[in-house]
Order: sequence, then structure tokens, then C-alpha cells
Amino acid sequence: MHGKACIFLVPGDWDARTGGTLYDRRIAQGLRAAGWQVERRSPGDMFPLPDAAALRQASEVVALLPDGALVVADGLAFGAMPAIAEDHAARLRWVALVHHPLALETGLSPAQQAALRDSERRALACARQVVVTSRSTARALVAFDVPAARISVIEPGTEPAPRAVGGGAGSGALSLLCVASVTARKGHALLLQALAALQDRPWQLHCAGSLARDGDTVAQVRRIAARLGLQDRVVWHGEVDAGRLELLYAQADLFVLPSWYEGYGMALAEALARGLPVVSTAAGAIVDTVPAGAGVLVPPGDADALCHALQRLMDDRAARAALAAGAAAASTRLPTWPAAVTRFASVLQGVPQ
Repeated sequence: MHGKACIFLVPGDWDARTGGTLYDRRIAQGLRAAGWQVERRSPGDMFPLPDAAALRQASEVVALLPDGALVVADGLAFGAMPAIAEDHAARLRWVALVHHPLALETGLSPAQQAALRDSERRALACARQVVVTSRSTARALVAFDVPAARISVIEPGTEPAPRAVGGGAGSGALSLLCVASVTARKGHALLLQALAALQDRPWQLHCAGSLARDGDTVAQVRRIAARLGLQDRVVWHGEVDAGRLELLYAQADLFVLPSWYEGYGMALAEALARGLPVVSTAAGAIVDTVPAGAGVLVPPGDADALCHALQRLMDDRAARAALAAGAAAASTRLPTWPAAVTRFASVLQGVPQ
């Protein structure tokens, strides 16, 4: 493989609406538009916790890649297949695309965290270049012994968008929007606990994101909503198409994402692009993505602090308006996809043979 050509090695559904896959897809599309030959391969579906059969399948897929290929390997798989990365390090030009370190996923046992930390460290040692989607993730990779010279930060782009008009919950009520797959890391259970103390305020919560990725967490949050009497106040939309998501953003008055960790937070950037005030957490890259004048960030896992932040913004229209203005101002400084693609292409062209 020579010239402007690369292979994206991405596990799972290429059309999934997760932040990581959306990033991979937009970069690949942009490279094609810029004249690159871009192929796609999948190592399988069980990453980042593959069993022996999944690793055999991944090994077979990688063995078929041509010598000298420039392979952009999504970190969800790459960090979980160190032996494969090592076996092919001499003949493949590995570029690791790390959205966030695997060991920082919420809900892992200590043993799983330790295994993933060791696994990802081994795999990253084989990468000739490492692309991360935030300065926060770049800082986190110091613990994985990746030299700073091999790390490139390329933040996701955000499309320009019309300002949200709000009013989705009806006259006098606030429409809260959370855009995230329902998994442990996204903090839906914490959000429900915080909102339970605010049932005397008029609001409705819309949750848009896959209900198929973490069955245990989905069952848990549905139980919590029922126990707290929030069934009629929370709408679980599941994964929605672009048109439906745009409508939810347009009708929202406040965006909330109480994640335990984010490697960037593309949904947060999308909220800023629409001038929505944000309530989120000071976790991972969120502190870089959401400036102080555009949102309120609370400690991750702190339901009381989350409740107080939501209460203040529910009760104070002027405070919401000030944050909305801050979000609108921040939207003008968000990275663009063309700039991200240009930067990514430059990094690929600099990968040594």
C-alpha cells in the first residue's frame, strides 16, 4: 500500500451513532473526499473485552492486511489485542486512534481495569503514531508510557447548527436533554437521583441514545425511574436518526450529561453549537470542551451537587440565559470537520515507513 491510502480497523457496527464511531466515520469520509483511498475492516464485535474466539477472528483479519499498510486502529479494539499488535508491528504501520483509555470505562472490576491498562500499554508501544481526540486523553497517556512526540491531538469537528428555541416540555416547563448511550459511564442513574428531589419543578427529561449497549444499566435506570416515580417525567427515545435528534436539540431548554468520564464529549459540543446551557461534570475532557461561561460542571458522581446545579438553573431564567449566551459564544470556537480531516491527513503522511 503506497501513497495516500489507509485502512481503518474499527470494531462493531460502522454505522453506530456512538461518538467514537461517528468520529472514525467522519474522518474516513473526509479523507476519501480529499483523494485518499480508504478501506475499512472490522476485527469483530466483542471489544474491548474479547474472548478467545474473538481474538482468533481479529488475528485472521489482521493477517490478511497487506505488508506496509497504514492501519488506523480504533483504540476500542487496538488496546485489547496487544499480542496481535506485536505480531504485526514490523510489517504494518499502526496508527492507534484512542478516544479514551479503556481502563477508564465505568463499571469495570479492579482486575479488568488492571488487565486493560497492561493490555493497552503493550499495544500502544507498537503504534508508530497515536491520535487522541482531546488534550485530556493526551495527558492520560503519559501513564501508558507513550512519548509525547508520538501523540497528536485532533479534536472532533462540530457542524454549525441553528440555535435551540426550547419549549419542548410545554408552556412554563423546561425540556432537559441528555444525548448519550445508556451505559454506566454516562451517569443516567445519577441524573435520575438528582431530579427526584426536583419533582416540584415543571420539567421533562428526554434521553436520546442507544438502549442496546448495556442491558444491565438500562434495566437499572428503568427500575430507578419507577422507584422514584419519574416514569411520566422521563422519555427514553433510544437511538434516533439525525432528523429526530435535531428536533430534540431544537426543543431543548437545557442540556445535561453527568458522565463519569469523557474522552471529548461530542454531544456537549453539539449542545454548545445550538447555544444550549450545559450541566455536566468536571470529568476527563469535559473541562476543556465546556468553558466556564457556557455551563456548570460538578464533581462526577456527586448527586447533591448535580441536583443543586439543576435547581439553580431551573429557578433562575437569567442564569440560563447567561449560560446560553456563553454557549453561543463558545460555538464560534469549536473545531470544524474539514480542519480535523486536514490535520489527520497530515499526521498519516508523517507516519514513518
